[in-house]
Amino acid sequence: MALDFLAENAIIYVLIAWVVILIVAKSLKLEKHGFTIKPYSLTYKNNQVQSVLSKMLTRTRRGIRVFADVSVIAGFLMMGFAFWFLLSNISNFFIKPTEFAELTVLIPGVTLTSAPAMLYFLLSIPIVLVVHEGAHGIVASLEKIKIKTGGFAIFIALFAGFVEPDEKEFDNARKISKLRVIGAGATANVIFAFVLGAILLTNPLFALILPEPFLEWFYDEPDGVLILSIIEGSGAEKAGLQKNDVITGIEGVPIITPLDFQKVDLKPGETVTVTVNRDGQQLEFPVEIMPSPDDPDKGLVGIMRDNAFYKPIYNFIEWDPQVSMFLLWLWMISFFIGIINMLPLPILDGGKFIYTIIEKKASEAKINAIMFSIYGITFAIFGLNIALSYMKSGWFTI
Repeated sequence: MALDFLAENAIIYVLIAWVVILIVAKSLKLEKHGFTIKPYSLTYKNNQVQSVLSKMLTRTRRGIRVFADVSVIAGFLMMGFAFWFLLSNISNFFIKPTEFAELTVLIPGVTLTSAPAMLYFLLSIPIVLVVHEGAHGIVASLEKIKIKTGGFAIFIALFAGFVEPDEKEFDNARKISKLRVIGAGATANVIFAFVLGAILLTNPLFALILPEPFLEWFYDEPDGVLILSIIEGSGAEKAGLQKNDVITGIEGVPIITPLDFQKVDLKPGETVTVTVNRDGQQLEFPVEIMPSPDDPDKGLVGIMRDNAFYKPIYNFIEWDPQVSMFLLWLWMISFFIGIINMLPLPILDGGKFIYTIIEKKASEAKINAIMFSIYGITFAIFGLNIALSYMKSGWFTI
């Protein structure tokens, strides 16, 4: 009940937390320690970032040089992947609705309303920002571009990190140097996500987001969804489904894991064909769908099912459920911030990346016209994904 109350009033609690943060910041007089406090934001700047980055660079120069070169290539690849994903997702909405990926913008108190989701998000964001901005800074140092300050900012429920290079040195740097610096942040996020992913290959939950063919390489595929018990008086009982039957399909839709039930639109009162595996035999049963006790408009087959998913082949880590969920959130945020950040939009690295490529190729007016056209197209594609997600499920929250 307490968690439900928190979920229903999440935005209120976020605002209360923000007021508390401002009061604490003011009472501790954090302005004397590099903080700027405003009613809507809290910003921290550190002028010693350059010295820290220089020390790191002296020990890892060769590796950072390779990373900086890779970042330029990775920048193009990530931008291309982001466009491909968004465009193919729009196509799936009309052609393959079951494969459409619903997207939302993660905002604590608005789209993030559950206490666990907000906790995992708040723990993940600082790590992702340090990786992202640290990569920008150390590559800038490699390219002999001075970093004036570095820090972070909180805008009530939104977070940002930054490193501020010397503008004159950055503007006068070679084009390839600028591209290395710009691409480094997103590349570091994606590499970090790959490292996390390698660890998570031993985690059953990671199978839910791992695409083919990697899924079959690292996980044993279940045969279907096991029936643990039958609800008395349900359509499943009347049709003849039994305990220990394994559901492998509903209305021709393959059922491999419990999540596959979401691919079938079950309406109370309708009759669907349920395919099961019973003692090695494949059988089909016409099952009348019953209404859910919680939501009469939602249909249920009438069973209690096993919620087991894929089993990792390399199963040598005993995973704590909370650690698993935190690392999955960290992986998700790091990967998608890296990819989405390379979209050519004004506030993202992708916009700076494209501008750097085409700058000085034409007059400033023409360059600005081209950039605004690119921004418009990108925003329309991204916005359409959000709008289609809303059309499918409403303004969904996590």
